[in-house]
Amino acid sequence: MNNTFDKMTFKVLLATTMREKEDGYVVSEIFNRYPSIQELLDVTEEELLTIKGIGKVKAKQIVAALKLARMQPTPVEDRFTIRSPEDAYTFLKDMQYLTQEHFVVLGLNTKNEILFRETVFVGSLNASIVHPRETFKHLIRRSCASAIVAHNHPSGNPQPSREDIEVTKRLNEVGKVVGIEILDHIIVGQEQYTSLKEKGYL
Repeated sequence: MNNTFDKMTFKVLLATTMREKEDGYVVSEIFNRYPSIQELLDVTEEELLTIKGIGKVKAKQIVAALKLARMQPTPVEDRFTIRSPEDAYTFLKDMQYLTQEHFVVLGLNTKNEILFRETVFVGSLNASIVHPRETFKHLIRRSCASAIVAHNHPSGNPQPSREDIEVTKRLNEVGKVVGIEILDHIIVGQEQYTSLKEKGYL
């Protein structure tokens, strides 16, 4: 079974579950936000609720359907590998269209392949609001070797603020304690990005 067929199967599964058209807005939006099979399998009810047209009942139905699909192994070749900050930005580029700040964590294995993408916070970034426990609980639960965190600047300017730097340092310290290295913090702007690793903050 090739990847194209896999994705078509998932599209049919979701459309049937939601009683939506395969080329309708809701199904298309899900695949735009979660383009790989692994991302689809790891999507949460909370993330689905941010999509217009998906309520609590529909979100539960989708997650239930994906849990059944998760019984099938995800093709290894479908995993996205991070080799550079630019790779991370490419994977997260869709965040530039968000109208609110979203704080996202990417869980990686020992080969720097993305195991999951999770939105852990929505709103203005603040060191006292972005709790390390929310970030690391997903990483620990899924036995990740390392992680990349990211957030978007709706203004389009990816230059880091004082709060961005504080959050980065705080998460880096916790990562050293729990043994899950924070490889980078990517700030996504309009067709541009900033790597806090390259800036020397990690």
